[in-house]
Amino acid sequence: MKKIIMFFVVLLLVLGAAGCGRDDSQLQEIRNRGALRVGIKVDVPGFGYLNPDTKKIEGLEIDLAKIIAKELIGNSEAVKPIGVTTQTRGPMLDNGELDIVIATFTITEERKKLFNFTEPYFHDEIGLLVRKDSGLKGIMDMDGKTVGVATSGTAYGAIIVESEKRGIQMNFRRYASYPEIKAALLVGEIDAFSVDKSILSGYIDASTIILKEGFSPQDYGIATRLDNKQLAVFLDRFIKGLKKDGRLEEILTRWGQILP
Repeated sequence: MKKIIMFFVVLLLVLGAAGCGRDDSQLQEIRNRGALRVGIKVDVPGFGYLNPDTKKIEGLEIDLAKIIAKELIGNSEAVKPIGVTTQTRGPMLDNGELDIVIATFTITEERKKLFNFTEPYFHDEIGLLVRKDSGLKGIMDMDGKTVGVATSGTAYGAIIVESEKRGIQMNFRRYASYPEIKAALLVGEIDAFSVDKSILSGYIDASTIILKEGFSPQDYGIATRLDNKQLAVFLDRFIKGLKKDGRLEEILTRWGQILP
């Protein structure tokens, strides 16, 4: 009888250990690789920006990536940043080139069907950047004007909804990158550059201004591939922990932002 009991005890221990291994396998794969592959933007000052002087990416999102790497791998420098755009971040996550995406990725109900998202680490709203000499003061002044938006971004759909709500009509031009939209604004190809206000803040200069009015709240989350549930759970707990112990607020404050 004792032998039978011991057999089942050993069997349970073995199965338990195997189960733990399976539960941790996706995280262990990253640890074994020794690097966290992070999709991050390189053209959003304050969030993810490739500094032309240092040749390094800087901003609150790369800071988040480093803390995650420290927690997961034990080394804050074990981050392999990979530049992404609004068009490439989803496909690169899906095809396995990236482990996570921290790239001003707005959480929407449609996107939650395609990717896992953590709870928000940043809250924003859509805004409009215009030339100071344009005479544009608010959203109602945009009737009949042309707005530049990023391909695959959420601004286009948000502006359509806001236009219908206000009974006005706007025209649109799509661009592959934010610098291209800003250039189009400066040469008069478009009347306004629209995206999240936090992103627009990195493109203000002496000749432009962000209109005070905003619309369509935007929450940023860290995204993982839909089948990568273990990493998703780890990251969500991680963000909650950063909020609880005050480290997220410290990071946001460092980059001139506020806690959502």
